[in-house]
Amino acid sequence: MTWGVYGGFALMMLALALVPGPDNMVVLKNALSGGVRGGGWACFGVAVANLAQATAAALGLGAVIMNSRPVFEAVKWAGAAYLCYLGIRALIGAFRGDYGRLAETAAARSGFRRWREGFLSNVTNPKVLVLYLSVLPQFLIPGVTTTGDALLLAYTIAAAGTVAQLLLLFFVHRVRTWLERRKVRRALDGVTGTALVGFGAVLAFE
Repeated sequence: MTWGVYGGFALMMLALALVPGPDNMVVLKNALSGGVRGGGWACFGVAVANLAQATAAALGLGAVIMNSRPVFEAVKWAGAAYLCYLGIRALIGAFRGDYGRLAETAAARSGFRRWREGFLSNVTNPKVLVLYLSVLPQFLIPGVTTTGDALLLAYTIAAAGTVAQLLLLFFVHRVRTWLERRKVRRALDGVTGTALVGFGAVLAFE
């Protein structure tokens, strides 16, 4: 694999990671309630889960999970239920609009809870594994590509996701004052919650 091919692959994965998805919505949700620190914990959780899924895909374990229908279905429904749960919580927050009380609750939340949200939103989403298993084979040449090459490509996909989420956190930090307006916050919580519920529904019935 040449550096030119790898560079093109990395740029393609970064562009794909910038498209709004469940992971980005979970990071945004935590950034809105807990600032950059809260969003950072969620981003860290997503990154750890992404690395786990990347390793599984590169070493062939992902194919085993995909071919085991009961396991795949269990993971799919667990992921759908969790995304809907997070989305409904965001929608309730938007409906109530009591951000003074929510700020106190958010301040009391541990970093681990935010990390857990990011981790579970990714690791219970089999579509992430599908992405790895559909993209990686296109860049792997049997008998030529090594396991190290496969791991490098898989970890590049995970790293692209992390970069996209860090850019999202930077944006949230830059417009923090504007985002703290009650009307804006309620609108964003409504959009984020609706998106998470939508992602959960698509995951469940696709």
